[in-house]
Amino acid sequence: MDLLRHLDYYVLSAIWIVGIPVGVYAFIHVLLQRAEAFTAADKLTKPAWLGITGVSALVLLLFRGPSTFLWLPGIIAALVYIVDVRPKVIEVQRGQRW
Repeated sequence: MDLLRHLDYYVLSAIWIVGIPVGVYAFIHVLLQRAEAFTAADKLTKPAWLGITGVSALVLLLFRGPSTFLWLPGIIAALVYIVDVRPKVIEVQRGQRW
């Protein structure tokens, strides 16, 4: 019964903990990509994504715990990069495969 009462806390804690390496990975991935690949993929520039993912990783690291929801925009920004921008940047750098 006690587990169910605090289930939301445990779920949010798990999401936050998993979000930390996701945010750091997104920042490192942006750092290692060529700047022209971002503009060729019709996405924001590399410095813009460095700022977004860097702040995202910092927010995830600094605002600890599921009780403060300030980390939520950080994980959303990192996931937007990973799901939307990263595949396009990789595709541009490798060349389109058919």
